[in-house]
Amino acid sequence: MEQESSLWPLIIVAVAFGLPLLLAFISRVRRIRMQRERDAAVAEANELKTKYGPILDVEGHAASILADAQRLRQEADHFAQQTVDAREGILQTSHQEAEQTAAAIVGEAKERKRKADEFAQKTEEKRDSIITLAKDQADSLLRNAREEAQRIAGDALAAKEKADTYKAAITAMRNQIEGYRDDYIIPNHTAIDDLAEEFGHKEAGEKLKETRQTVKMLVKEQQAATCDYAEINRRTTAIHFVLDAFNGKVDSALSRVKHDNYGKLEQEIKDAFALVNNNGGAFRNARIEPVYLKTRLEELHWAVAVQELKRLEQEEQRAIREQMREEEKARREIEKAIKEAEKEERLLAKALKEAKAQLAAAHGDEKAEYEAKLAELQDKLLAAEERGQRAISMAEQTRRGHVYVISNIGSFGENVFKIGMTRRLEPLDRVKELGDASVPFEFDVHAMIFSEDAPKLEKELHRHFDKDSVNKVNPRKEFFGVSLPVIRQKVDQMGMKEVHWTMKAEAAEYRESLAVSRELEVEQVMVG
Repeated sequence: MEQESSLWPLIIVAVAFGLPLLLAFISRVRRIRMQRERDAAVAEANELKTKYGPILDVEGHAASILADAQRLRQEADHFAQQTVDAREGILQTSHQEAEQTAAAIVGEAKERKRKADEFAQKTEEKRDSIITLAKDQADSLLRNAREEAQRIAGDALAAKEKADTYKAAITAMRNQIEGYRDDYIIPNHTAIDDLAEEFGHKEAGEKLKETRQTVKMLVKEQQAATCDYAEINRRTTAIHFVLDAFNGKVDSALSRVKHDNYGKLEQEIKDAFALVNNNGGAFRNARIEPVYLKTRLEELHWAVAVQELKRLEQEEQRAIREQMREEEKARREIEKAIKEAEKEERLLAKALKEAKAQLAAAHGDEKAEYEAKLAELQDKLLAAEERGQRAISMAEQTRRGHVYVISNIGSFGENVFKIGMTRRLEPLDRVKELGDASVPFEFDVHAMIFSEDAPKLEKELHRHFDKDSVNKVNPRKEFFGVSLPVIRQKVDQMGMKEVHWTMKAEAAEYRESLAVSRELEVEQVMVG
């Protein structure tokens, strides 16, 4: 029934648009037929007038026929106007009925949707209520079952629950004695799970920071460890004891993170969890919570991911340097062509000068010979000049070069970048020169931007970041206090899309120096 009622608006619209078209077609057929009759009458009158004019008076007959034709035409026009009026009336009525029907359908649809939403909401609330009730009942049944099992079996159930803990502790002790060997090696593909396709170096680092914040939150909210002491001071001391022991082992593992030792470090952390919880049994079952173990394992996961992505990034950098060297080979060929063109022009100009002098001193047949030689030299010089022009055009391409973005955290701190330009055959040679004895550490290369007009690109970047210049008096120092993402955004806006960016500064020498300094401080404290 609903399907039939939904077809009525379509039938009404079809009739509204189809009937006027049918009436218009019938009217047009009648008009054409009347026109043909009128034309036939006129032709007949003219024929009679021509044929019988001298004998009969056919003008009256022709006028009568024309009058009939005019009458028929007026009737046709009147019928056509009636058809148009009827069509407009039917169309207007159909539109109104269609709008009313559509409004009724929309209203009914809204009402059905409202009822469906109410039903869905009530169903969802009922489902949540059932789930909550079932969970409460399950928890109650489990609690009662455990209490009953404890009452019946006494300490047997507790011993069974600790069996897995003892087994893990035995495995951890064996690993400490025998070493981890190759039992826990996990391929990097498994360790980072294709993170290189989903994250950049920076994104993985952000994930690592988020996980570390979660670790701190669990400790602060007292969700990292627990024990069965009822007295507050003893409980707090026991929890701090197992937390310090576990965190010390985990931090030691994290300090040795490389891109290829994820499996061994993961097992070390799991072993630390087992041993600390086993030893915590002496303090009323002081233990690390599983959620804290999971979070610290996730921290290891992202630390390894950062190392692996960093390694992949370094490989990409090496590929970029190789590409840059290939580009510089082409530049050397251009420079060679320029030198050869200049040399040929000098030789031809000298020969042409000598030929002109010989021509001036020649007489008779010698003069014709020297004129021919002079013409030949002029042709050669013209060809050499053309080659020279091509060489000059190629020389203009020596404005091609590289605009580099580099940093030196150990020397200038975070978020300070040098934006410079070099046309060296090996652009990294310029970066190495900048990292000579004048600064304590080497520069890190964040981007090496190739450009057909490197000086122009450098100038535009300097002008854009002028307000961020570190040296306000001497902007030629080319150092700018701005974040790397801002520099990258500006370069992208200038149309430099094919640029590889290293967003994280390695600062290897600087970080190694800090590590050595910390070790020396620890040794001094121990000696003191």
